[in-house]
Amino acid sequence: MQEVQYIISQTQLQSKSIEATLQLLSEGGTIPFISRYRKEATGGLDEVQIAEIRDVSDRYKQITQRQETIIKAIDEQGELSDDLRKKINSSFTLNELEDLYLPYKKKRKTRAESARQLGLEGLAKIIMSQGNQSPKEAAKRFVKDKVKDVESALSGARDIIAEWVNENSAVRSRLRKSYENNSQLISKVVKTKKDEAEKYRDYFDYSSSLKKCPSYRFLAIYRANSEGFLRMKVGVDEDYIFDFLNRFYIKKNSPMSEQIELAYQDAYKRLLHPALENEALSEKKKEADKTAIDVFSENLRQLLLAPALGKKRILAIDPGFRSGCKVVCLDEAGDLLTNVTIFPHAPQKELDKAKSKIWQLVEAYKIDAIAIGNGTASRETEFMVKGIKFKTEVAIFVVSEDGASVYSASSIARQEFPDFDVTVRGSVSIGRRLMDPLAELVKIDPKSIGVGQYQHEVDQKLLKESLDDVVISCVNEVGVNLNTASPYLMSYVSGLGPQLAENIVEYRRENNGISSRKELKKVKRLGEKAFEQCAGFLRIVNGKNPLDNSAVHPETYPAIEKMAKQLKMTVKDLIGNGEVLDNLKQDHFPYIDAFTFEDIIKELKKPGRDPRQQVKVLEFDSSVKSIEDLSIGKKLNGIVTNVTNFGAFVNIGIKENGLIHKSNMADVYVENPADYMKLHEHLEVEVIQLDVERKRIGLRKTE
Repeated sequence: MQEVQYIISQTQLQSKSIEATLQLLSEGGTIPFISRYRKEATGGLDEVQIAEIRDVSDRYKQITQRQETIIKAIDEQGELSDDLRKKINSSFTLNELEDLYLPYKKKRKTRAESARQLGLEGLAKIIMSQGNQSPKEAAKRFVKDKVKDVESALSGARDIIAEWVNENSAVRSRLRKSYENNSQLISKVVKTKKDEAEKYRDYFDYSSSLKKCPSYRFLAIYRANSEGFLRMKVGVDEDYIFDFLNRFYIKKNSPMSEQIELAYQDAYKRLLHPALENEALSEKKKEADKTAIDVFSENLRQLLLAPALGKKRILAIDPGFRSGCKVVCLDEAGDLLTNVTIFPHAPQKELDKAKSKIWQLVEAYKIDAIAIGNGTASRETEFMVKGIKFKTEVAIFVVSEDGASVYSASSIARQEFPDFDVTVRGSVSIGRRLMDPLAELVKIDPKSIGVGQYQHEVDQKLLKESLDDVVISCVNEVGVNLNTASPYLMSYVSGLGPQLAENIVEYRRENNGISSRKELKKVKRLGEKAFEQCAGFLRIVNGKNPLDNSAVHPETYPAIEKMAKQLKMTVKDLIGNGEVLDNLKQDHFPYIDAFTFEDIIKELKKPGRDPRQQVKVLEFDSSVKSIEDLSIGKKLNGIVTNVTNFGAFVNIGIKENGLIHKSNMADVYVENPADYMKLHEHLEVEVIQLDVERKRIGLRKTE
């Protein structure tokens, strides 16, 4: 099967695994389901490998559809030879396909076409034959009608030759490689916009290898070019290119050589270079997009799987100066209990009144933890709260506000809190993020969460698809409580989607909860396929069957019951019994395959376990309230807020994040900062560079 061979060539995976995965995907299997519950079929492929097979398969279909379109178009012109058909069918690069199709494309009115209509194609062929006749002598018999003189005839013939040069697939392929491997990316500032372009000053007069240019630099230049601040172009060694074209076209010392040389120089400058420059920039853009999206996706995964505080009573504060601090109290389910506004900071400075109010709220609503947004007035609010002496221990956390304003103005927030304004909704979002980041952040467009870079410059369709994959993966990895999850969280569960999620919530409401996974089959429009895909990722706490609060799929329940019977135990007795489970061998249970057996044992040991770590409190340096308080050599506690291709940004407790450049991450060369730093990682850093005017802080990680 040609598709499988193509996927093998792109992924290096085994054909059996690829065939099984394609079959499962065609049957409506989702990536989380296939990777978790069909390991025996796929040979244990993980989500990344399954997604790669899906994407390469889609690319194969796109290429084969283009092949068919091109073959049909050329055949309709009566120009399709067996050799050309074979070339097209054996080409699996879109650029090469377009090269093969170029001579047969319907063209707008070109200089070459005008010359043909004047009857000058014969002269072009004479010139290309490189005979001993002089060009002017050859041109004389073509001087007639609208061709006024010899020079006009030669000029038209050169236009035709230039088009032939431009449409030669071998020439384009050779030059394309030169553009890919040996070209320079050059950027220059637009002089009239030099002051406005200040933030791009590193690229005012910039040149680097296009191939080696890091994706973040390319995207910065690309953005500045789009904004009109810089001009970007691709520089190549024209001497090398003209030498190649000379060797390719000039076969002998002929009087016609000069005309051919003029034609290929014109072809290159007028036709080939603009096309190949655009193509090289487009390919580099795709590469940079993929790199940026990969970084964004990994950061998003770490953010969504950030430590969760769990079902605690939360007091959440959205800090502010003039407009005050919005305070909300939430119960263990994240429901709003009360909200107030306090004014501890300038200009009102009602500090004692604010502290008293928070103390009262903590006592009245039995608050376990306080979440403070990390925006304006965050540090001042944190200092104020830490100065309150509560009766009981109350943990205090600083929580990222990124995207909270987007959520508070969204239709989801309006549905959840129709009677409250955006400020209250934003505070609720901050509090809920501390309880369960995943459950809250799925309500927000990932692009608004603040862990990407140049997200508006990259391919938006590819970005959305990649980020959706991450959200789906994270939701299914953690699992969802069937009786408490919001429809927004549940919609990401394998096999569901918004409508089925709403149907489940409606059924749950009408029946005062769901007591077993089997009961899901009673939900409107939730058929056998949807049940198969979703059941293993939905949890029921304290349900009829203890396995319903685990990642064990219902299709495996009979095997576990048989296993328990064989061990002369009940399933309930088997769950959590590490002593027994550790001593079981797969060959004692031949009715369970090796992959499933390993997963069952792992799950029975800790059913319903949350793969996320526990949240930790980080204490910032109380003496540092602004960038002016920093000095070279000062050591601080920090938390990683974003990881990019060039380094990691660290929150050190002030408005500006510091940057640990990848050159300061380790004693060895760091290719990928994500290998050395993770989102939410707590670490100690040292200030090594400080530019107060430009609000830039350079850090290094201390041992």
